[in-house]
Amino acid sequence: MQSFPRWTAAFGLALASAAPCATPTPPPPLPAEHLTVEKLPAPGPHWVYVFDDAFDNETDMRVHLFDGDSFRRLGQIDAGYYSSFNLSPDGATTVVGTTYFARGSRGARTDLVEFTDNRTLTVSGEIVLPPKRAHTLPSLFDLAYSSDARLLYVSYVTPAASFGVLDPVKKTVLGEIDTAGCVLVIPSGPNRVSSLCESGRLLTVTLDAQGKEVSRSLSEPFFDADRDPVFVQGIPTAEGYAFLSFLGEVHEVDFRGAQPRITPPWSLLSATERGVWRPGAQQPAALHVRLGRLYVPMHKGGEGTHKDGGTEIWVFDMTSHRRLARWPTKSQGLSRVTVVQVTQDPAPVLFAATETADVAVIDALSGRIRHVESKLGQTPWMMLTP
Repeated sequence: MQSFPRWTAAFGLALASAAPCATPTPPPPLPAEHLTVEKLPAPGPHWVYVFDDAFDNETDMRVHLFDGDSFRRLGQIDAGYYSSFNLSPDGATTVVGTTYFARGSRGARTDLVEFTDNRTLTVSGEIVLPPKRAHTLPSLFDLAYSSDARLLYVSYVTPAASFGVLDPVKKTVLGEIDTAGCVLVIPSGPNRVSSLCESGRLLTVTLDAQGKEVSRSLSEPFFDADRDPVFVQGIPTAEGYAFLSFLGEVHEVDFRGAQPRITPPWSLLSATERGVWRPGAQQPAALHVRLGRLYVPMHKGGEGTHKDGGTEIWVFDMTSHRRLARWPTKSQGLSRVTVVQVTQDPAPVLFAATETADVAVIDALSGRIRHVESKLGQTPWMMLTP
């Protein structure tokens, strides 16, 4: 018979004396989770909506809401493929024009406008469009409200140019207006829309209460598209909009009357700076209307550099056309500035997005950087303040 060491027998005896073990009592189940939607606080004076073009995956664009006082990201709005966005005149609604495909990046195409309640950032309604919405870089004039918010306009390109007229209350399409090759929707008053033409003119269409065309007219040319084209990202002014040219000319257009009134342009540059410095960006200027301060990212560059960001931000007085300040960005740790937007309160903040997707919060009176929010999206190419 085989013998076993005494310690082996003792180990087996110990195991036998330990059995049977008590079964542990399982913990009580966790309570069921339920999704809820919280309302945002009352809008702060330094909130900004940041449009992320998501250039690396353009089927998933976003709008981020950021607070320039608390430096908090408050939420985001999904924006689909090659979208455009704007705010309602009262700031209560974000409107997004977007496109979806049934299979993500392919399949049946659906164009629509989505309305988001800015208290909760939830979609509150939509309007399905004809499949001809313009797919372009973000601008104020891809999608825009009338001044009384009774009509909404959306730019179409098929490649024929036109625009849709929508009823944002009843969520219906009222009609389509052919623009004879002129593009974008620049609203003025409750019933007028202008479009930019290749000839340097403005086509202005007047509508009736049902959104149907009543009349149209062409302005005189105010820029030469071959010699010195303008950025289509217009800057809102008290009278209408200002447009910067690639070479640094400022074209102010008064849209308060039945027809646009164009004033003589003025230059951002002195004689020695012309041909050396120029504006360039995705959103190339911002204006504090009451203070009359214009903020422009500027860089040294030649022809074709109009999308290059600014190495400095220049500040101008819109009345005297005098330059008030030059704020270098690189020395303050920022890469080139590609987007600027300014709040309209008495203590304004200038938001400056960079080519590396950082967003700087800057005192708009002194130029002092208060905060830099790192990587606010992939490609923040447009910003709006309520």
